[in-house]
Amino acid sequence: MASCPHCQIGPSILSADLSRLTEKSQALVDQGADYLHLDVMDGHFVPNITFGAPMVKCLRKNIPNAFFDLHMMVAEPEKWVKDMADAGANMYTFHLEATKNPRALIQQIRDAGMQVGIGLKPNTPVEDVLELAELVDMVLVMTVEPGFGGQSFMQHMMPKVETLRAKFPAKHIEVDGGVGPKTIGHCATAGADMIVSGTAVVLNDNPKAVMDEMRAVVMAARENWPKP
Repeated sequence: MASCPHCQIGPSILSADLSRLTEKSQALVDQGADYLHLDVMDGHFVPNITFGAPMVKCLRKNIPNAFFDLHMMVAEPEKWVKDMADAGANMYTFHLEATKNPRALIQQIRDAGMQVGIGLKPNTPVEDVLELAELVDMVLVMTVEPGFGGQSFMQHMMPKVETLRAKFPAKHIEVDGGVGPKTIGHCATAGADMIVSGTAVVLNDNPKAVMDEMRAVVMAARENWPKP
């Protein structure tokens, strides 16, 4: 029988010292990270540029057992599926707003051997993704505008999470943007189980304590989520 998903914490490694990325990423895994969240930006879908498949491949070579969630903030996500699969990505999360044929892209990602995530920008209604949610492993609700750092958590995105949790009790629902100990309660109550956290975890002197604290909040709230 299906059950509500357990909490997973995924530090956003873009917040780390990129000159020591392997070391910092491995340390986060050693301290309890359930997965690593890698932000890929192309300068088109969002204004910033980060890194691509070569960096992912290098990271995979040095951290063979971590789960890599690739957050593809790119204008043509179809172009990078094979490269990211070859580089060692486990989950390929594309934005609904970036593709004209999400169903074909979902199949392309599955055929490449990766799990599938689909993301929503803050201005995209949750209704736009409901017909696709059954086809993917995870739905990402952005709680800031993608591509910009230093933004405040958008609490008014929580109804999207609540809607998804009510309709898909066993689905992974991820939140990303401004999430930390001060905002995790909103995410947990709404029903998010995959928690992306950047500076609150990565730049903390005790990342394990922060991850443990947030995980405990989510697992306590999980008791009140709709049951599958």
